[in-house]
Formats: sequence, structure tokens, C-alpha cells
Amino acid sequence: MHRPLLRIVLGLSCSLCLASAFAATAGEPHWVGTWSASPDAAGPVVSGQTIRQVVRISAGGTALRLRLSNLDGNGPLTIGPVHVASHTEGGATAPGTDHAVLFDGKPTTTLAKGEARWSDPVEMPVKPLQALAVSLYVPANGGVPSTIHSAGLATAYLTEQGDATASAQFPGTETNGSRFFLTDVDVAPAAEGATIVAFGDSITDGVGSNADAQQRWPDVLAAQLQADERFHGIGVANAGIGGNRILHDDFGPSALSRFDRDALDQANVRWIVLLEGINDIGSSGPQSKPDDRVSLEQITGGMKTLIQRAHARGIRIYGATLTPFRGASWPYHSAANEAKRKAVNEWIRHGGAFDAVIDFDKAVRDPSQTDRMLPAYDSGDHLHPNGAGYKAMAEAIDVGLFSMKH
Repeated sequence: MHRPLLRIVLGLSCSLCLASAFAATAGEPHWVGTWSASPDAAGPVVSGQTIRQVVRISAGGTALRLRLSNLDGNGPLTIGPVHVASHTEGGATAPGTDHAVLFDGKPTTTLAKGEARWSDPVEMPVKPLQALAVSLYVPANGGVPSTIHSAGLATAYLTEQGDATASAQFPGTETNGSRFFLTDVDVAPAAEGATIVAFGDSITDGVGSNADAQQRWPDVLAAQLQADERFHGIGVANAGIGGNRILHDDFGPSALSRFDRDALDQANVRWIVLLEGINDIGSSGPQSKPDDRVSLEQITGGMKTLIQRAHARGIRIYGATLTPFRGASWPYHSAANEAKRKAVNEWIRHGGAFDAVIDFDKAVRDPSQTDRMLPAYDSGDHLHPNGAGYKAMAEAIDVGLFSMKH
């Protein structure tokens, strides 16, 4: 199976009163997840180089913090200095907006193998949907691979050597399409806020849309929320990983194994939208390894486990139906796999396990051939939507599902 083959499932559930679950600790900022890129692989070694990455946040706030990860490193790794500034174009930042980022008051931090760490708060007011440039210097190291999010759909800028973290005009000319080390950005909203986690596969990750264009359905959802003053404190964290499956590792860890780190442990998460399962289906045909041939009951059982784990934290989880994939290369798509997709969608719609259902299938399917994606929404591989398709998916979501009154 090629990496772009994935789907997302998002969820929220239960009718519990949630107010007390999200109260900030006295004296600490009330953090909200405003951007995320789940780590999924070990990448190239970065040594004596600066990486500048552009992120478009969702909710704004009066301060921010960053999380760096050495999840896929094979030994300790030092990162720093680290800077954050307002992005203008290319690798450039707006003069006068640069802020140094500290870790326990120091400009560098050393992460053990597998460790992640939050920065100290940065007193930097940021606006909703603002583009920020995060610059990381990685000193010479002993060959520790980077921790990346592979399908960044964004341009990262790199120097061949040297610390350029504070430079407004970035001197490096090399580029890469992955995310490096940076996994999360939180903000302290001016008023009450909470986090939506979009949890899924490559369809949540935005594969099939244009790079540097913010066309993923979570991007469009974030813009819709920020256009309505009722939702200004709500951030959207994208936890999509290309090729992700519910039950088995593939490109990155399975949904079951990464759910705590990438969803439940996000700051003030109140809702999860779950769009997962198409890769479990596409990997379960007769040509697959025996362990990969999963049944409808196994897929829905995995979803039930995720739902239970979310509810145990007082988090609502919404189930998203799986989008059509007829025309995707056999054996990923087959008549048997299509029947399984329809059965999974029937369970999502009518099984009563999710707190609400978001019907992405209905939003992008061809009304005349419901097992196919509408051609206007097809990126060309018959599996992943294009930018117009992701926009249609986001517009199918009732934003009232994210009312702070829930």
C-alpha cells in the first residue's frame, strides 16, 4: 500500500457535563491546541543546520508555546536556539516580530530518545489563522535521525550549515516537504477556549490538496470557526497521518497505539472527529497478509475502544463516514472491500456509538454512482479529495457541534 492511502475518523461522545474537566490549573495559562502535526517516521539527520517551518495556526491568543519531539530518534538530541516570528513569504519573517523560545529558561534543550518537551510560554500575541515561522537550530550531533511528519504539505526551509534562527531573511536555499521535530503549537486564548482534534489518516492529513495552500478539511473547518465570534477560542489540531490504520501499524503507529499522545493528551481537548478505517479495509483483501485481513467486527471494535477511551476522559467523539474509493488501484479497492466500507458506514451512521455523525461520504460522493467520488472533488487517484473536495467535507460539518455549551 502506498503512503497516500489513508482515511480519517473523528469522534466525540457522551452527554457528560464537561466544564470542570477543562478548567486551567490555578496560576497557569489556559492552553488550547491551535496547530499540530503528528510524528510518523524517522527522517534525515539534521546536523549544524537551521530549519524554518511555516505553520498557520487556528485560534489566536495572548501567548504561545511549542512542543518538540525526538520520538523517532535513536539517541539524545539537542535543539536550540529556537525562534518564532510572524511569517511573510517564502522563508522570510516580518521585522520586529522575532521572539526567542526558551526551555526551562534556557535557549537549548536536550531530548532523550523518544522524549517530547514543551517550551516555556512565549508572550507573543497572535491572531486567528496567522502564519508563524518557527526556526530550529540543530547543533552537530552523532547521527541521530530527525523525527518528522512526512506529508507536511508545506515547505520547510533549511540552511546547509549555521544558526539562522533570528534572521528575517532566511539564508538557506534548500527545501523539504516534511515537518521536523515540531509537533504542536498551543495558544492562551483571550477568553474561554477548547480544542478539536481531527484524528485520522491521509484524508485528514490533506493528501491530494495543494502544498502551502491550507486546503485540508481541518484547515477549512478552522477558518469557518474563526469567521464566527462564538468559536474564536476554539483551536483545531490536525492529527492525521498518511496510511494510518485503526488496528495495525503501517506508516506510523496505529490509531489505537497513538490515540493518547496525539488526541487525548492535547490541551483542553473537548471534541474529537474520527475519520479512520479506509486503510484497514484497503489492506484486508485476499492479497494481504493474514493478520491484515480484518473483519467489520474488528474495525468497529477498534472504533468502540477509541470511543470508550475518549468518554473516559469526558471528551465527545464524532464519527465521520468513510469516503468513496472506487477506481483506486486493486487490490486496495475491490467489490468485497467496497461492501465492507458500506457496512462500516452503516454502523457509524446507525450504531449509536458516536455522540454525533459527520457524513463525509455523502458530502463528496457522486450521486449517480455512490461508490465513486464526484469527479470535481477527486484529486485524480480516486481515493483522496482535492482542495474542492476537502472544502465540501468541511462545509458538511455542523459547527454547532463545537458549541462551548456542550
